[in-house]
Amino acid sequence: MKVRADIANLIREGHTDEHIAHRLGCHRNTVSRVRHALRLPPSDPIKRLLAEELPIGRVRDYRPERMPTSPAQAAENRARLLAALRGDAENEAA
Repeated sequence: MKVRADIANLIREGHTDEHIAHRLGCHRNTVSRVRHALRLPPSDPIKRLLAEELPIGRVRDYRPERMPTSPAQAAENRARLLAALRGDAENEAA
């Protein structure tokens, strides 16, 4: 595909596909095809967000601050909490 230099320049400047199409008098799909050929993300924020999502529903480069606990870890935490609560109740009664 032959990429028009004027479309490529406006895309790199950050203009939307609709603005470029209106300014140059071409169809919006032409601008979209050039953007795709240059492997640049869509100009629409919603489309950009959807393009960055993985098919499994997880967002790329997401790192939670704290990893979720496994069922075994949760059971151990509950057991420790119950033991601590029972120990505190026995100490208060004495």
